[in-house]
Amino acid sequence: MKVLITGATGLIGSQIVKDCIKSNISVNFLTTSKKKITRSKMVNGFYWNPKNKIIDLDCFKGVDSIIALSGSSISKLWTKSNKRKIINSRVEALEFLKESINKNNIPVKRLVSASGVSLYPDSLEKEFSENQTNSDDSFLAEVINRWENAAKSFKTIGVDVAIIRIGLVLSLESGVLKETIKPMNFGFGVIFGSGNQYQSWIHIEDISKLFIFVLEKKLKGIYNGVSPNFIKNSEFTKIISSVHSIAMFNIKIPRIFFSIIFGEMHVLLFKSHKISSRKIQDEGFSFKFDNLKDAVENLIG
Repeated sequence: MKVLITGATGLIGSQIVKDCIKSNISVNFLTTSKKKITRSKMVNGFYWNPKNKIIDLDCFKGVDSIIALSGSSISKLWTKSNKRKIINSRVEALEFLKESINKNNIPVKRLVSASGVSLYPDSLEKEFSENQTNSDDSFLAEVINRWENAAKSFKTIGVDVAIIRIGLVLSLESGVLKETIKPMNFGFGVIFGSGNQYQSWIHIEDISKLFIFVLEKKLKGIYNGVSPNFIKNSEFTKIISSVHSIAMFNIKIPRIFFSIIFGEMHVLLFKSHKISSRKIQDEGFSFKFDNLKDAVENLIG
């Protein structure tokens, strides 16, 4: 099997590449940086620029499946310019990919696209499954709706589509775990506001394994990429603090503080999401890390 990956040099993409090699899956990847192009027996890079409609069509040779992960980081101030980049980097990339496949009669059979759980409404009580029809009214929900629609449009050219809605990914490379640990190096952990909001998380190894599982099982439809055990932010911080022995105490920081510093983007820290992983488990997927403490100990213990 050979797969084409966009966003292969990012946090999740780089882990998927490693795990593909372990599973004897050859990888072609697309990058907008010519400096990141590498060539080897199992992994080969190719240049593309969706904005300028440039792509090296050799990237499709031998490929029957695509994993689409590309997208500008959401963890930067949501200025009008950055909002456009966040949306366009996802939607335009998929649209150009579909256009290239269709125009050149590339025999791609399936697409597995990333998405996010921020599509789901903010709730302290309700647990959401993939069947949820109402979405949040936030900027991120708008991004995700347009992102998923761009992925679903591949069906019109005969490509099977799977979408994975990703929760908070735990890794020491970047993301929520790395940021949570930073203040702990100075002796304290930070709880966001009341800390009652729920967070749906997943270990970096599990989200990578989940993408490959969906690819190899030829699954279609939408799946939540989260562990089975969501947790309150206060407990999330306390567990990480207990593993990170330097942290002596945890403090609650009022929401207004984050609002002043991060503006609209601060909602990322306060949305409450209880997301179900039952659908992917019913397909036979098993999590290596379904307990937060075990996951954190694996990464920093």
